[in-house]
Amino acid sequence: MPTTEIGTPEVPLPRDGAGTSPGRGEPREDRRGDGARLAWLDALRGVAAGMVLVSHTLPWFAPALSPSWIGLGVCGVLIFFLVSGYIIPASLERRGCVRSFWIGRLFRLYPLYLLAIVVALAMAPIVPVNRGADPIAHITMLMTTVGSARIVDPMWTLSYEMIFYLLVTALFVTGAHRGSGPFAVGFMVLSLGVGVTLPNGLLPDSAPLVSLVAVVIGLACVLGGRLRTAGALVLGATAVVLVALGPVDPWLGPAILAVMFAGTAIRRWEQGRASAMWCVLIVVIILCAAPMVCFPASGSTRPAKWIPAVLVAAAVFAVGMALRHRRVPRLLSGFGMISYSVYLLHYPLLLLFVEVLGAPRLLPGPLPALLAALYLAALLGVCVLTYRYVELPMQRLGRWLAREAPPVEGREAPQVKGSV
Repeated sequence: MPTTEIGTPEVPLPRDGAGTSPGRGEPREDRRGDGARLAWLDALRGVAAGMVLVSHTLPWFAPALSPSWIGLGVCGVLIFFLVSGYIIPASLERRGCVRSFWIGRLFRLYPLYLLAIVVALAMAPIVPVNRGADPIAHITMLMTTVGSARIVDPMWTLSYEMIFYLLVTALFVTGAHRGSGPFAVGFMVLSLGVGVTLPNGLLPDSAPLVSLVAVVIGLACVLGGRLRTAGALVLGATAVVLVALGPVDPWLGPAILAVMFAGTAIRRWEQGRASAMWCVLIVVIILCAAPMVCFPASGSTRPAKWIPAVLVAAAVFAVGMALRHRRVPRLLSGFGMISYSVYLLHYPLLLLFVEVLGAPRLLPGPLPALLAALYLAALLGVCVLTYRYVELPMQRLGRWLAREAPPVEGREAPQVKGSV
């Protein structure tokens, strides 16, 4: 199905296609050697979360202020994907253990994810849950790639986070994880290939169950220590099939993975592999051209909105990197730290707010602005609480369990000169 406009009150996030994600980038334990947190990544997540929040809020409170020249939500999500690509493989490589990596990821993502689902279901008498939300698809977080609606709309990007984790795990286990630049270009080429040749929705109705079985078997083999290479191949093949044949505009799924691997390539460039940046440049060029040669392109994937979103996301990430050794404003990094809560909870709370109080944009005078301030204050208060009492305790528990887990190491790739 064609993608729809991202960030409009009618269809704020695509229910059957593509849209935008964030906030799960770097785990709390990822730190520099001097013990300082990578605060610039928090700052980028703060900027990205702000973009997504504004893109969804303005149409309800002040539609005249919504930017028409850029897909602001898309821009924010692209920044989130770059951050994930930059830090997630580095986290796995630093740990050197796929078992502790997955324990950390599960305790980072699932507690708040489950809470958001509970909140949405509790609100269902007032704000109905999307039709076609498959429970099995939500177990793996692969909802978008297997054709399921989301219980909470912004969860669609978590599907691509999970796909990326599966791919990174497969590459790490097989020792191919150093080639991030070529993988970024490869997925961008795949994006063009499927975008001009394949229709949407080629997966069967059994895709949620089949993908669950494949992921469980693959992870069991990888984490169990036996048949690790076979398990890695199952995970990698499952990920590629889902993004290439899923219900999203065919070109968009591989393009998202290209963005994430571009983030990894930027990390390789930072480590001294100069050729990695050429791969990133190729990805940006093809990414801008993709919606002009692929079909269909609608809403925020129209070139007029997509190209500015890509370029602004690249520029914001570049500025963040350039300033990464500078002190980051605490307010911005703090907002980035709660960005996962903001991302998952802002939209159901917005729908509840509008359902109870009516459409604020129709009210006279300063009332829309006052109600927007009230909504934002309530949202930030809730997110601070969920970060403190849900996210942080579960992250600590995950770190403890990861330390206690017997190691399952990957195969170190040979250090080839010029590898990207």
